[in-house]
Amino acid sequence: MLENKNLTNLNEYGEFGLIDLLTKDIKLKNKSSVLGVGDDAAIIDSGDRLQVVSTDLLVEGIHFDIHYTPLRHLGYKAIAVNLSDIAAMNARPEQVLVSIAISSRYTVEAIQELYAGMKLCCERYGVDLVGGDTTSSVSGMFISVTVLGYAKKEQLVKRSTAGLKDLICVSGDLGGAYMGLLLLEREKEVFLKDPSNQPELEGKDYILERQLKPEPRLDVIDVLEKQKVVPTSMIDISDGLASEVLHLCKDSHKGCRLYEEKIPIDTQTYDMAIEFAITPSVAALNGGEDYELLFTVAQADYDKIKDCMEFSIIGYTTDESEGCSLITKDDKLIELKAQGWNAFTKENK
Repeated sequence: MLENKNLTNLNEYGEFGLIDLLTKDIKLKNKSSVLGVGDDAAIIDSGDRLQVVSTDLLVEGIHFDIHYTPLRHLGYKAIAVNLSDIAAMNARPEQVLVSIAISSRYTVEAIQELYAGMKLCCERYGVDLVGGDTTSSVSGMFISVTVLGYAKKEQLVKRSTAGLKDLICVSGDLGGAYMGLLLLEREKEVFLKDPSNQPELEGKDYILERQLKPEPRLDVIDVLEKQKVVPTSMIDISDGLASEVLHLCKDSHKGCRLYEEKIPIDTQTYDMAIEFAITPSVAALNGGEDYELLFTVAQADYDKIKDCMEFSIIGYTTDESEGCSLITKDDKLIELKAQGWNAFTKENK
């Protein structure tokens, strides 16, 4: 039992506050440990290349709902979201290790289906599944994936190195995964009330795939290399655009200005947001799970990237004293706030 009677609820710190609390006194002891906690992946000096390592834990009932998540899609997504962390370091993944804890309600065939999805993602992106662990769970399923990637020292990018007046760029479009989640949750509730009702999912393939089977943007790494552009900072969008911009700016000691009209939103995402009475740009800013790449580029590289279809320029960095703001479509300046995913908020329990 804890002797301290003054106990603190996890939600008072939140996910990132708790990480800061638990890791603030950690000191790296080995010369090979280049970077520890504080980025999308740790960095280890392995000689000619730097090795980047990231791990992620998916918990049934928290990160996925088995009511509407096909196991093959879940396996694919478990790998894909970890590959995204490596891409966010401007590196390329090469190996993964997978550990799972499963309850007795899952059959052998169900786990084979899960692994079929994992293998499919590994094959698509040329990654080797090299090990892991399997154990039992009292209830539900837990999936832990560790990914190893590599980059040349001059190519590796952190989230803490954005420059002043750098261009802020984002790949793909945003908000689709969140709209897909809301749609699935809505149809689940309808089904639970009356199992004879069939889900209304026709014509919503794009946002459903964004939620159930996201793709890591390793292609963006290839495009940047082809254009001979090394971003000045980078992070992937797992918790929402606003949250990730604030992480990047905090770690780089910069402010920013984003333009609402520049935020890329797919038409299917836009239409579904309107159906749910949500402002589309709010969905893009706070939805999360898009697994797109958010990065900064020096203004000197503008001509190299201005015609790249894989990403959009949505703003620029400022002095830290100017804060982080969004310039709305009607030219108002509003403060950016992180309202995306937080693992320890009460509503996520």
